[in-house]
Amino acid sequence: MTPGIGHNNGPTLEPGRAWRRYAWGQARAELLPRLPIEIVRRRIRRAREIGLDYSTYATVRAATGRDVVAILFSTNALRLLRARQRLHAARADKLRAMLGCERRALAVAPLIAVAVLEAVRREHGDVLEAAHPAPRAFATWSETRAAIGAARPPGVAGDAVLLVGDTGAERDWAVAGALAGYLPAERFFS
Repeated sequence: MTPGIGHNNGPTLEPGRAWRRYAWGQARAELLPRLPIEIVRRRIRRAREIGLDYSTYATVRAATGRDVVAILFSTNALRLLRARQRLHAARADKLRAMLGCERRALAVAPLIAVAVLEAVRREHGDVLEAAHPAPRAFATWSETRAAIGAARPPGVAGDAVLLVGDTGAERDWAVAGALAGYLPAERFFS
């Protein structure tokens, strides 16, 4: 039988399954690069420096071929949902602990980017390097792409930037902005 659209030509469930599964696993393993242990250790350290679990970091590295040099946080992810709301100390501590990675906020309306940055800095110091307006609700794809592009650090490619968000719309921002990926706030801050 010919596999249909979307079939990855993996092992079937017919007799001889164990052998095909073994052969399939061996073929897949041969395709994966074998990294020297020092590179793996360096990547584990780098993942810790920027506050990511190794699995997430390795996935981003494998998909983009780049290191993560900046992370955009929506104000929803930071739990800043209205004016004069304070950044929780645990989230500020996680941001502060990040090394060698720019931390930028995307202020979701009605919040104003400058006000968010000033309020966070006043209470927690320089845990964020910058804040920018998030794409507006129901923005077109090109407007969203432009807003995300303006929030990236100058000269940094989109696939070196990760977005930490809290909604499905924010996941779409990562796609529109051609970013390295999207990470739910719950996973990043847990």
